[in-house]
Amino acid sequence: MSQATRILLSLLIGLSAGVALAAVAPAAVPGTIAIAEPIGSAWLHGLQMTIVPLVVSLLVTGVAATAEAAKAGRLAGRAIVLYVTFLFASATIAALVTPLILAIAPLPAASAQALRGALVGAAKVPAVPPLGEFFAGIVPTNVVHAAASDAFLSLIIFTLVFAFAIARIAADDRALLVRFFTALRDTMLVVIDWVLWIAPIGVFALTLVVGARAGSGAFGALVHYILVVSSVGVIVTALAYPVALVGARLPVTRFARAALPAQAVAISTQSSLASVPAMLEGARDLGVSVRTAGVTLPLAVAIFRATGPAMNLAVAIYVAAWFGVSLPPATLAVAVVVATLTSLGSVSLPGTVSYVSAIAPIAGTIGAPVAPLGLLVAVETIPDIIRTVGNVTMDLATTAWLGRRDPSE
Repeated sequence: MSQATRILLSLLIGLSAGVALAAVAPAAVPGTIAIAEPIGSAWLHGLQMTIVPLVVSLLVTGVAATAEAAKAGRLAGRAIVLYVTFLFASATIAALVTPLILAIAPLPAASAQALRGALVGAAKVPAVPPLGEFFAGIVPTNVVHAAASDAFLSLIIFTLVFAFAIARIAADDRALLVRFFTALRDTMLVVIDWVLWIAPIGVFALTLVVGARAGSGAFGALVHYILVVSSVGVIVTALAYPVALVGARLPVTRFARAALPAQAVAISTQSSLASVPAMLEGARDLGVSVRTAGVTLPLAVAIFRATGPAMNLAVAIYVAAWFGVSLPPATLAVAVVVATLTSLGSVSLPGTVSYVSAIAPIAGTIGAPVAPLGLLVAVETIPDIIRTVGNVTMDLATTAWLGRRDPSE
C-alpha cells in the first residue's frame, strides 16, 4: 500500500470514528480529545520543524541546478526562460481564479466555523502587518530571527541572494557549498520521510479530533477543497492546448492524441519521471527531433512543474479564505512571486513532501495558518493526479514550442 493511500485511509477512518463517537458517546469526546490532540499536535510539529531547512536547501540547490542547466547551451537557456515565464503565469492564474471560484462556490459558513474550531494549532491566525510595514520588513535584519519566526518571504529573499552569490565565488568553494546544501536537503528529506511514515498515526489523531468537533460537515468541506484546488489545476492543464496551438502551430486534436499516452502514465503512476518515455514518443509524433526533446523533456521534469505554483497558491488562498484572512491585491502579487520561487525549488520531490515545503512559505507570506496543511495533505491524492497530468501535458506542449523554434531543427 502506497504512503498516500495509507494517509488517506487514516483520514477517512479518523473522521468516521470522530463523527461516530460524537453521535454515539458524546460524554467520551472530551477524554478522547485530551489523548488524541497532543498526538496530532506532536506529529504536526514534526512536520513543521523540517520546513525552514528544507526550503533553504531546496532554493540553494534549485538555483544552482538551474544555473548549471542554463550553461548547457542556447536551447537549455531558452527552455529555462520559457519555464520560468509559465511558472509565473501559473501562479498568476491561481491568484485571479481561486478567489473567483470561492466567491461563486464558497465553503459553507457552518463547516468553515466548525473546522476552524476543530483544527489543532490553527486557532490563531498570524497577523498581517500594514502594507508599508510589510514591504519594509521584506529584507531581513537578522536571518536567524526570520527563520525562527517563520518569516518566509524574508528568508526566501536572503536565500536567493545567497544562492546567486554562490555562483560568483571560486569553483571549488562553490562546489563545496552546493554539496553542503545538497547533503542538508537529502538529510531533511530522510527526516520528513520518517515523519510521513508515521503520518497515519498523526493524521488519524488530527482527524479524530476534527470529526468529533466538526461532525460530518468535515467530509463535505474536504470534498469542497479537493474540487476547488483541482479546478485550478485543470485550468492550467487546459492552457497547454492553446500553448501547443499558438507556440508550436499544432492542431489541438493532433497534440491531444500525442499527449494521451503520457497522460495515461501520469494518472497511473503520479510521476512525471515515469512519464518521460511516453512523452518522448509523443514529442516524436509531433515532429520534434530526438536532439531537442532529449534536452528539454528531462530539463522540464527536473525544474518545470507547471501546475505547482497555481495549485500551491490555490491551497494557501483556500486556507486564508477558510480562516477569514483578507487578501488585498498587493498581498496576492507577493504570493505569486513566492509561489513561483518555491515551485522552482521543489526539484524532483514526492508529492507529499513538496506539498508542505512549497505551500508553507506561501501561507506564511499571506498570513494564513500552516496547521491545516497537516490535514489537507491527507487528501492530496486526487489533486496530485491533476498536478502530474498537467505537468506532463505542459512539458510536451513547451517541448513542441521549443522544437519549432530550435534553429537546428
